[in-house]
Amino acid sequence: TPSDSPLEDSDPKDSFLIPRHIMAEPDYLDDDNPELIRPQKLVNPVKTSRNHQDLHRELLMNQKRGLAPQNKPELQKVMEKRKRDQVIKQKEEEAQKKKSDLEIELLKRQQKLEQLELEKQKLQEEQENAPEFVKVKGNLRRTGQEVAHAQES
Repeated sequence: TPSDSPLEDSDPKDSFLIPRHIMAEPDYLDDDNPELIRPQKLVNPVKTSRNHQDLHRELLMNQKRGLAPQNKPELQKVMEKRKRDQVIKQKEEEAQKKKSDLEIELLKRQQKLEQLELEKQKLQEEQENAPEFVKVKGNLRRTGQEVAHAQES
């Protein structure tokens, strides 16, 4: 066809704008010979590595979220981290202030139980560390009180 060949164009100025077929068409595009070995793309070991795929996926996700890696000065990074920490701390404080009456009552009870448990532990430690005669005296008192109660009733 006349439009395919740039040499048949009548205007020589337009001839350089039309791409010429510099390379010959490869033989394997013709399906007439099934014995020919078709070339395959080589496998890139970097792109097939799991580490590279994970990093690429993470970069894509960050780009979608608008968290592209930026080269910020260290001072700016530190200041932003402090600001984030401060905002998080404020939110936690607000959450504690907004605790319901039930939560407050549960916390009070929990503190009381912990305090009673600590007192029991202290008494137990004192009894374990007490000399033998003090322990015997306590046992005698208890048995004496039990005998008195039994006689009264």
